[in-house]
Amino acid sequence: MSSITDTASAKAATNTATTAPRTSRYQISERGSFRAADLLRHWETLLGLLLIAVFCINCLLLPHFFDLTNLADSTFNFSEKALIALPMALLIICREIDISVSAIIALSSVTMGLANHYGVPAYGLFFVGIATGVACGLLNGLLVTRFALPSIVVTIGSMSLFRGLASVVLGDQAFTNYPELLSDWGQGYFFDVLPRPFAVLIVAAAVFALLLHGTTWGRRIYAIGNNPVAARFSGIAVDRYRLMLFVLTGAMAGLAACLLTGRIGSTRPNIALGWELEIITVVILGGVSIAGGAGTMGGVLLAILTLGMVTYGLALANIPGIIMTIVVGVLLLTTIAAPRLLRGKSSR
Repeated sequence: MSSITDTASAKAATNTATTAPRTSRYQISERGSFRAADLLRHWETLLGLLLIAVFCINCLLLPHFFDLTNLADSTFNFSEKALIALPMALLIICREIDISVSAIIALSSVTMGLANHYGVPAYGLFFVGIATGVACGLLNGLLVTRFALPSIVVTIGSMSLFRGLASVVLGDQAFTNYPELLSDWGQGYFFDVLPRPFAVLIVAAAVFALLLHGTTWGRRIYAIGNNPVAARFSGIAVDRYRLMLFVLTGAMAGLAACLLTGRIGSTRPNIALGWELEIITVVILGGVSIAGGAGTMGGVLLAILTLGMVTYGLALANIPGIIMTIVVGVLLLTTIAAPRLLRGKSSR
């Protein structure tokens, strides 16, 4: 009888130990103070320190770097790319990707040029550009969700399709003479201080952060990225969410096309060529896992600002743009490989 009691007591102790809450390594220590080492384990903290380091180094080396007018103008170079990086982060969290975003910009800009040629009013051009992006995103999403095709294969194919259509329509010509309203949004300022594309980016980043981190919709995005099968069995409409994200990415690419077309004042078939690499690099550098299920909008925004300041510093130093392409490639490889190497080292 005593042995049975002892066995029952041992099982109860085991169950208590199993169900007891674990102490996270990020929690406050026993003395009630938060250690700096715990803070440095967060990727966003490291990105913030990197941004400060880039800013300080550029200020020391480049005398005109810390000029408020120049800093404001530098945001024109990355605001459109950053707008697409926001929905791209959601896609990658869901284990999907869209390689066709730069081609969607080109096709949206071409349709805006055609609409302008046939007399569509200025506000109508914004509708045409965004609607074209929505249609392109819808095509990508339907091919991925309805036919169970890999998103990377689908969007590589649609990238060629969209860019090819833009080239067929324009050839070696260009659309120009856009309305002044378009250039006001692409090149203008709010209160003569804040660039309009950057203001649009700030509002969009706040909305995306609220959706991802403060709503049930965002929690379901993380659930799909962590385990799509389990999410489907728990009642989440996985394909509907994926389709929605592809459409949202297309819409943001259409919006970026409106701002970019207004900024440069013309449309050519090679507009935004190669942007997809920089956008994906920003997202991965921001801490979004390429395997899905992890990432924050704060990290993506910090990565956007860091790369923007690097590009601005290189431009002030008169360093050729091809160097920035090399920097982007190195960052992409490093941010993908480093976590895997560190995990392998820890397991060994």
